[in-house]
Amino acid sequence: MIPKGQPFYKMSGSGNDFVMIDGRSEEVVDELREPAVVQKICARATGIGADGIVFVQPSNAAAVRLTYLNADGSRADLCGNATLCTARLAVELGMADPAQFDIETDSGLVKARMVGELPEIALPPVSDLRSDAESIALAQGERRVGYALVGVPHLVIACDDVTTVDVVGRGRPLRHHPSMPTGANVNFVSQLDSGSRWRMRTFERGVEAETLACGSGSVASAILVTTWASQQPAPGEAVAVELVTSSGRSLIVRLQLDSQTWRPTLSGEARIVFSGSIGQL
Repeated sequence: MIPKGQPFYKMSGSGNDFVMIDGRSEEVVDELREPAVVQKICARATGIGADGIVFVQPSNAAAVRLTYLNADGSRADLCGNATLCTARLAVELGMADPAQFDIETDSGLVKARMVGELPEIALPPVSDLRSDAESIALAQGERRVGYALVGVPHLVIACDDVTTVDVVGRGRPLRHHPSMPTGANVNFVSQLDSGSRWRMRTFERGVEAETLACGSGSVASAILVTTWASQQPAPGEAVAVELVTSSGRSLIVRLQLDSQTWRPTLSGEARIVFSGSIGQL
């Protein structure tokens, strides 16, 4: 049974939308974590509608603890846009100092801060990277495919024109590719100009559909397009890549390279769209 009256916030991070549950002053109801309940809450036509549910709770190791469940009820170690939204909500609720704080995730501690109205997070270092996923054959219009583990696994496919890609038709079988035992998000990118602006689209595991944005996918994409272009930053320097999402909003990834390890930060929109309480679902 879905707990009637449970308060929530609805947030959007560049088109990734979430039901945010404030777990500070009351025990988060166990029923909310049941996959069938998560699916009802996240259903677009009959529920609140979201890509996932975020539980925001106190932490002994950080200013706030984040637990993320995909729309199908599966748990994800990391979601970039959910972490950006958590950062914004934690500041709004007075749980964190906007100048600098830590967020505890299933993928480790994430440093966060507010830069004006936008949250920025420093994601865990990325070293599990394959610039070429040789087991995956290229389709027409595709130039290169690579892999990066950014909290969760990502395939990134460079295309001639991402607007013409059948994201669901191509993304669904790759999401279950035999070389990805736990499945993967599938990101399609194409360059918008000769600089560092890229258009991206994502088939997201756990949602099992195309989403309007993907924060960790933006980081994976930024690392791989930088690697492919042989534009690695010099020690102590950073490069910035702009990923334009299907919502029309941009996510900005800044990258530093330490030996063979990438150290990324991610910044982007995190809006509180409305607050309410669960009624009949």
